[in-house]
Amino acid sequence: MSNDNARVAVVSGAARGIGAAIATRLAADGFKVGVLDLDESACAETVDAIKAAGGEAVAIGADVSDEASVEAGIAKLADALGGPTVVVNNAGITRDNMLFKMPVAEWDAVMNVHLRGAFLLTKTAQKYMVEAKWGRIVNMSSVSALGNRGQANYSAAKAGLQGFTKTLAIELGKFGVTANAIGPGFIVTDMTEATAARVGVPFEDFKAAAAAQTPVARVGYPEDIAHTVSFLASEGAGFVSGQVIYVAGGPRD
Repeated sequence: MSNDNARVAVVSGAARGIGAAIATRLAADGFKVGVLDLDESACAETVDAIKAAGGEAVAIGADVSDEASVEAGIAKLADALGGPTVVVNNAGITRDNMLFKMPVAEWDAVMNVHLRGAFLLTKTAQKYMVEAKWGRIVNMSSVSALGNRGQANYSAAKAGLQGFTKTLAIELGKFGVTANAIGPGFIVTDMTEATAARVGVPFEDFKAAAAAQTPVARVGYPEDIAHTVSFLASEGAGFVSGQVIYVAGGPRD
């Protein structure tokens, strides 16, 4: 890394769940962290946890699907802690429905947060990486990118992020910037708990069923994803780029 000022990360969707775990882990690794989420006040818990552990963090309220909002958020981070050279595109929503009854609004909402959001945040932050001649981009895909019933929108968005990742790796590699994607399997979060509730299955049973289908015979936790982000953001991962790593407890096609 060119200098200490380059050690600034921004994590979208970092108010809770996987994003919060990633932000906390990157702070423990020595990064100053922009904790970005739609509701700035919701970021307080993550920011407070980072500061309590001796790290530096700032809460950023931004709608990742809105260009002006993203630009204002990154400007706030740059003023407070420095321009980000690590970007983790984790913000996401689900609007699950079968194709024949999926409203266009549900398709657009998912595309706007996952794909447009990752594009806008990365595009806004890349200038800091190019300037520093060092950067790390980590995009959150999913095993759903391989197809999942009732998730035409989510699956398409998560597969799209993989193509986006590979193109970023090609375009930005000469500037010392890597781009990789992580495809989580079943991770215990508010989102998976909501899915269990939606399908009418107790969460403990839902988790047990997921574990039974996983070779390592357990479900995943946000920290599992955070560990992988930590590696990809490290100096040692400088020759790993354009890859999709499934953190799912077993092989995926």
